[in-house]
Amino acid sequence: MTRITAPPPPSSPPSSPPPLRHSPAQGTPLSRRRHSPSPSLALTPSSASTSAAAAAASSSSRPKARPSPRRAYAAAQWVSLPSHPAFSRGGDAGEGGGGGGGAAWDAAASRLYVWDPSARGVHRVSVRVRDAEAGKDGEDVAVEAALPSEMLMLEPDLGYKVTHISLNTDGSSLLLTGSHNISVMYVHERVSEDGDKIICRTVPVASQILPSNNDGIKVLQTLWHPFSSSHFGVLTSDAVFRLFDLSFDLEQPEQEFYLQPILPGKCQNASSICPVAFSYGSDHLWDRFSVFILFSDGSIFVLCPVVPFGSDYNKKHIQEIYEDVNTFGLKSSNQNLVTNSHLAIAWLEATFPDLLHQPADTNALMSRAHPYASLDDSLTLQGPLCRVCEENSEPESKSGSCEGKAVDFVYSSVGKDSVLVTAWGSGQLQIDALADEIQPQWSIGIPTRVNVDSHGQIKSVAMICDSNSEDSWAMQSYRPSSTGSNVKSNTEAVWMGHSPPLLRLAIVDLALPKTSSDSSLSLFLDPLVPERFYCAHGGGLDMVTLHFLPFSYPEMASTPPSVHPILTTGNSETNSPFLSGFVTISDVYGHVQLVSISCLGECFVVEMKGWKEPTPLQLDIESKSIKDVESFTTGMISKELITGPDPPIVPSSSSLRSLTPDSIEGKSTLHHYIKVFHEYYVEYGHKVFIELKEHADYLKTEIEDKQKRLQAVKQSLLSIEAKDNDINSRINRAFKVYDLLEKRIEGFKILPAANKKPLSRAEQEFKAQLDRFANVELDALRSSITALSARMKRIAHPSIGSAAGTGMLSWHTPKGGRSNVSDSQMSLLKSSLERLSILNEENNQKLKLIEHELKNQEQ
Repeated sequence: MTRITAPPPPSSPPSSPPPLRHSPAQGTPLSRRRHSPSPSLALTPSSASTSAAAAAASSSSRPKARPSPRRAYAAAQWVSLPSHPAFSRGGDAGEGGGGGGGAAWDAAASRLYVWDPSARGVHRVSVRVRDAEAGKDGEDVAVEAALPSEMLMLEPDLGYKVTHISLNTDGSSLLLTGSHNISVMYVHERVSEDGDKIICRTVPVASQILPSNNDGIKVLQTLWHPFSSSHFGVLTSDAVFRLFDLSFDLEQPEQEFYLQPILPGKCQNASSICPVAFSYGSDHLWDRFSVFILFSDGSIFVLCPVVPFGSDYNKKHIQEIYEDVNTFGLKSSNQNLVTNSHLAIAWLEATFPDLLHQPADTNALMSRAHPYASLDDSLTLQGPLCRVCEENSEPESKSGSCEGKAVDFVYSSVGKDSVLVTAWGSGQLQIDALADEIQPQWSIGIPTRVNVDSHGQIKSVAMICDSNSEDSWAMQSYRPSSTGSNVKSNTEAVWMGHSPPLLRLAIVDLALPKTSSDSSLSLFLDPLVPERFYCAHGGGLDMVTLHFLPFSYPEMASTPPSVHPILTTGNSETNSPFLSGFVTISDVYGHVQLVSISCLGECFVVEMKGWKEPTPLQLDIESKSIKDVESFTTGMISKELITGPDPPIVPSSSSLRSLTPDSIEGKSTLHHYIKVFHEYYVEYGHKVFIELKEHADYLKTEIEDKQKRLQAVKQSLLSIEAKDNDINSRINRAFKVYDLLEKRIEGFKILPAANKKPLSRAEQEFKAQLDRFANVELDALRSSITALSARMKRIAHPSIGSAAGTGMLSWHTPKGGRSNVSDSQMSLLKSSLERLSILNEENNQKLKLIEHELKNQEQ
């Protein structure tokens, strides 16, 4: 863990900030729509192109930017980020204050936007992460900023103090928020240029709704929607949540939700109707369509479903939600739940028509939200979310857990859990998790105000969102046993028709000083580790890490959250904010860079290495010996020497003042205290000398070990370089063999058998019959022909021999003597020979046919 202690704010800012390393690079995924492809500010000019559809839709409010002459870009000079001139200004602390809002990060282009209150502009700084020391194998990194940087000026001037800036997902629009005003700067629409100063067009937002005299409605929070680059939400002090679309209208909101957290006649506390902050849900079931709203008494309410018109969502996730509603919502015995399920199905089918009408491109991964609102019903303000009460205990009261009022709020999706963190003005952090899934709810009979155009398309909607008192009372009796192992009860609990309860994880006390007014706290999420978040306050910056989550890490139930201070101001008695800007950046090394900007304009950069921060060491005295504990600090300087000696306690007695150095008692007392000081300080110095002397040997051993490891790594690199040529030749040879195999495969494809089709059933039977002829019957036929031929030869030889002895022909019967063969036998033999010859000819024909078929089969 890196701990940095900043000195108390001087009267004038120092010439250079503390030499702290570590800061951002490109590690965050690219956004969906990117207008400026330039990766570096100092080498490539920013693109001035914008979306054609957005320009056509807002042609009335977005005039075409005047052309400006091109300027030449010199090679960039890189300096450390804290020493950049943008952070060397002295400044108005009140102007830059606001608890962390004067900075924004563009991950796609690796650019940092910093608001300069004195120049009334925005610094755009290109940053990079490089290897600080090449000899340490990239273990240490340094963040550098490009010189010169660009200054984005406003046209016209805002006329109010900026407390918060934020950049949309594609890096094209910068939101400038004040206490009563909102403006948007189009960073790619350049009006003119003068050297490194670029004048960008700036347009006010909701000027007809927000007062121009800084009196009346107050802007509490502005936040870009995570699923759209043109939509942002605004929460104002009149308890109205508005969703604006920059591509359509900058004056009138696209969606308006008038929040009614308390039913008429039941308001008991004025703070219960004062909103404080809001947060969007993450990519989890109905959470992605939810907006969580925090009120000053700590109550949390939910609006679901809320979807920006034209935003893109994952089609697979939408299909999963649609199947879930049809499976569980329509089978409930609760009539109100069935009604809400029908409304949810109608809302999904109308908002995402792809669910019913499959488009021509069935491979599309995203589904676009279409404008829709139920005319006869409005959304229910679900809440306040009650906490899970244990058996035989009363529901937990909000006032008994944390003091003061709620000041900030953040939502985080961690694995299977949805975590809600509330910051209180007393310096406490309340951490809760949703014990069930969020479901959409509508108030039946409360109509919605819809504004349509001439073509019947919905332009904007507005509705009054009332809370449901029956829902709150029903959840007070919620027991953990209702989500037991019974499968049927779990299936019914998926759609209970109530708001999800909260499960208390922990209450973290930051031990801030008690002041008359509440402290200003700001919460920020970690971009890489979802279990980790940061809290900025007047005393500095703290990091909180969750170790127990009810659904993701149930085995860590006994492990409390760990809190580690990262930045300390040295002045803990103030409750004013210490930081005016704070961004979390994930770099290419898998680490998180924390860029903090103080109210005086100084920059601090801290590197957080994933999960390598120190976890709380829990020692079990019964199972571990002292030897095991001391093994962790081998070779390190003891903490007693680092903290210093304990000063001797000098009694504040009035008798010491009456003693004189020349008296015997005075000399004795002086000698006594000289011995005490010698024991505490001289002996401590001797211990420090001995410790440092031994520590030098330890450091020498460590350095030698590092040198040996470095030499081994260099030898490994040399061996790898020597084998590189052999590896390249083997790769080339493998490619040649691969080409040869491809050619052989192509040659095999030309052969007749390559196009041979499988035999039909009749052909397979005929083939089996031919095989039977070839193996059995053909051999028997040949043996029969051989036997008949031998018999013919035996019969023919005696007649030929007798004819040769008498000198007469074989077919003439001798006149003298009697014939050995009768005429009937001779005729029978002739007929047998004729039949045998005929059978022989037929067999020859069959044999030729079989041989022909066998040849065809072999081919």
